[in-house]
Amino acid sequence: MPSSAVSDLAVSDLAVNVLDASSLLSAFGALGIAVVLFAETGLLVGFFLPGDSLLFTAGLLCVPGSSNRVHLTLWQVLLAAVVGALLGAQVGYLLGRRGGRALLSRYKNRSLHEGVARAEELLGKYGHAKAVVLARFVPVVRTVLNPLAGVLGMPVRTFTLWQIIGGTVWAIGLVLAGYGLGSSVPNVDTYLLPIVAVVVLISLLPIALEVLRQRKHRPDSGSGSDPGSDPGSHRRDEP
Repeated sequence: MPSSAVSDLAVSDLAVNVLDASSLLSAFGALGIAVVLFAETGLLVGFFLPGDSLLFTAGLLCVPGSSNRVHLTLWQVLLAAVVGALLGAQVGYLLGRRGGRALLSRYKNRSLHEGVARAEELLGKYGHAKAVVLARFVPVVRTVLNPLAGVLGMPVRTFTLWQIIGGTVWAIGLVLAGYGLGSSVPNVDTYLLPIVAVVVLISLLPIALEVLRQRKHRPDSGSGSDPGSDPGSHRRDEP
């Protein structure tokens, strides 16, 4: 093989798409899972990383014969997923506890600040325990809720207990879901891209439902204020 071809091949192998779960897993294996989940749940800069699709795809690739490119070991994937998810969340909480609001306001990304608003809403609506667990299943929100919990002074024991429960269920559940599908569908690697796309859409479903719910209630609030304002405006128009 010509040296130029070898060089091109080496460069292509080193080129990793951090937004593509298959690319990350091919390059870094189970270790990449731990690093990505730590960054996504513990560092605000990791809000764009593909946590849901990464876990699901990793589960698929644990099935023997599911892919010619990479094969992962189930126990290693489960261990890496749980460790990365739990350590990341705890670090995010500690950063928020020490850095305060300045840590969140430092980032100007719109999606990130929308996630902050959604996380605050979850905390106000469901309380500490439910909010910490539910946030695990909502992209971006699971990134910002951990430091936000520290900012708001959530008790350490409360946060630690429920983030362990939520993180373990989320990480193990998605990996086993992928493994179960890969075990039951022959040649699942052929359908990997559409399957991952479906997983991403499902992960975004809570956000979509919340947007629809807010839009549904807006006309109610508007209609409630119109009757009180219309008579006044008519009276002002009368001679």
